[in-house]
Amino acid sequence: MKRFLLISTTLILLTACSVTEPISTKGEVVDCSSISVQGGTSEKLECLGGGSSIAPDGIKGPALINVWGTWCTQCRKELPHLIHFQQKSDGTVKLIGIAVEEKNQESVREHIVKKGITWPILYDKNDSTRAIFGMGVPVTWFIDQDGKAVYKKYGPFKSLEEIQLLVKKYLGDA
Repeated sequence: MKRFLLISTTLILLTACSVTEPISTKGEVVDCSSISVQGGTSEKLECLGGGSSIAPDGIKGPALINVWGTWCTQCRKELPHLIHFQQKSDGTVKLIGIAVEEKNQESVREHIVKKGITWPILYDKNDSTRAIFGMGVPVTWFIDQDGKAVYKKYGPFKSLEEIQLLVKKYLGDA
């Protein structure tokens, strides 16, 4: 019985006590110079913050590649957790976004600033990443140091703790 109570309490704390509001709400369109890349065969995507275009399948980790859209309700729900992850991390695991099915780049830039995003965002103007990531959003791929996708998370993150636990499980101490 004690074990059941301990497990139940732990699960409640992990899912119910996550901070959902970002520490800072001002976003910034960031360049992609911090992204490690080795080759890649997919169509290269423009970085909204400038710099070289990048083939998503050439990104080396440790990294999380989060595919999202400004129009996506579930993407907006998980955004505070991603912001907290970015703010609390030491930068060892890079967070990279790919904006899909958007009207134009300017609307994505406005969303970035308004919602507090502070990581590099690639812009998929031709929906070319569907072949790699599939059609649904949000989807987040966990990429190891060799550029291999070691885990694919479909659907939104529900807490900072969920992201941290999955990072630890699939990317280790990175």
